[in-house]
Amino acid sequence: MPVKILAFAGSLRRDSYNKKLVKVAARGAERAGATVTYIDLRDYDLPMFDEDYEAEKGLPEAGKRLKDLFREHHGLLVASPEYNSSISGVLKNTIDWLSRPEPNQPPLSAFSEKVAGLMAASPGALGGLRGLVHLRAILGNIQVTVLPDQVAVMKSHEAFDDTGNLKDAKQRESIEKLGEKVARVVTKLRA
Repeated sequence: MPVKILAFAGSLRRDSYNKKLVKVAARGAERAGATVTYIDLRDYDLPMFDEDYEAEKGLPEAGKRLKDLFREHHGLLVASPEYNSSISGVLKNTIDWLSRPEPNQPPLSAFSEKVAGLMAASPGALGGLRGLVHLRAILGNIQVTVLPDQVAVMKSHEAFDDTGNLKDAKQRESIEKLGEKVARVVTKLRA
């Protein structure tokens, strides 16, 4: 059974640099033999996490679909924009909903035993590195094995061409290698 990797960005913006970035990493994972599913969090309309809402209505339908997708995949490629030196609200909200327990499911079933590769693109000089520190801590605490490699692309507003590809071949190669590494590590862990 092929390795399955879920690729997404923690951004809702249509022309998000992070959406472009994670697609570059996905190509690397595919080249390493993985099956990659790219999703857009815009397609999963989740209310702000609220335990009262959860108690009254349970996990929203979009959350159920998203949680099933996470469970079906072995690895994650996550491109995280940096908002005020941290991660985006939509990414944190998604993690919060998907980490909630459900009847007849093991704890953290959407995240447990997953391998993740992290990346960021930002117009700023640090390329989103400060936000990746927070994301790494959150994922590590919910049983995701986060690879030590990560890539941050600074000046993202200048980094991509009209087709959504990174202009700098060295940057493109490092992002693709991150995708490849996630696929290789998952393959080894599943052997």
